[in-house]
Amino acid sequence: MTKGKTGWVIVGTDDYALHREGSLFLSGLRDAGRAYNTERTYAGRAALYLSYCTFHRLDWAQITVWQLARFMHWLVEEPLPSRARSGGGPERFRDENTANAIVGTVCEFLNFGIRMNWVEPELAGQLTEPRYLRYLPKGFNPGENGQHQTVRSRLLKLRGVDSGIEWLTVEQIARLIDVTRHARDRFLVLLLWCTGMRIGEALGLRREDMHLLADSQAFGCQVKGPHVHVQRRLNSNGAWAKSRRPRAIPVTADLGVCYADYLHERSEVLQANFTEQVLVNLFREPLGQAMTYSGVKGLFDRLARRADLIARPHMIRHSAATEWIRQGTDRSVVSDLLGHMSESSMAPYVHVDEGSRRAAVERADARRREMAR
Repeated sequence: MTKGKTGWVIVGTDDYALHREGSLFLSGLRDAGRAYNTERTYAGRAALYLSYCTFHRLDWAQITVWQLARFMHWLVEEPLPSRARSGGGPERFRDENTANAIVGTVCEFLNFGIRMNWVEPELAGQLTEPRYLRYLPKGFNPGENGQHQTVRSRLLKLRGVDSGIEWLTVEQIARLIDVTRHARDRFLVLLLWCTGMRIGEALGLRREDMHLLADSQAFGCQVKGPHVHVQRRLNSNGAWAKSRRPRAIPVTADLGVCYADYLHERSEVLQANFTEQVLVNLFREPLGQAMTYSGVKGLFDRLARRADLIARPHMIRHSAATEWIRQGTDRSVVSDLLGHMSESSMAPYVHVDEGSRRAAVERADARRREMAR
């Protein structure tokens, strides 16, 4: 493992012996610059596949497409472990979308195995089929002779349900802010709402990134107005900026006021003086250390219960993007604010609410009535 990097490995459930091939797959993700959260998710999925193969006495490297299909159906048919310590409670199952995501990771693992000569190359042709792209995504280059319009599409896939993105209304975010009990928590919610940044980017912020004055030239920064800098780097809490491209995000004066309130609160915890991360533990051990993904999840769970909402950090990012789009902000600007590599990533945010649908129907009906007179 590269010095200074935190990574994941896969070990056996019985002897805790390192699973060499699975761990090398994860190391390959790390070396390719994949996000820490992606590596963590892939580790769990690959370990689940390897455990399934061990239990059913299958050689993971000599799997057939039919055995993979059986694994895919097992994912949705097998009940998940109970969340209660004592067991019991209603049975829970994975949905088709989750099963598809797990099988997608397994296919990546097997393709990695083919490149490493652990898996027979014939399997690659059985996992995908050619697919002709009749309708090309915006910005897609089909090639001079359309040679790129035929792509390889995964063969093993359940018919999942497109549930769309989850987001909160402006009123719901205001409720979330209202139920916060600490300046740090108010700052975190407003930071996500004001900037639309990913939670990994927020957790990776350092105090030197907070340029909240009208002019930051004294810091050697030429960006005008209050803003925050987002950049990918190693962090003690495992936070990771998904985008490789650094960016500066403009922020409002309200966020600056919230940050000042938070700094006053933070100054009362001596241990926080030794941490450069912006968001740190102030009320639970280990005091002064950078907040983690699990810590933020717990915080949002508590805020959601108080506000009687379903709320997760990424929903606020979706909310910010949705609000920018509805205000008429150019999509290229929204894409840049969000740190997207491609404008095609904007598609999920272009959606309509019930009020917009109702207004469209009523406008059309009024027009028909006018013409009928």
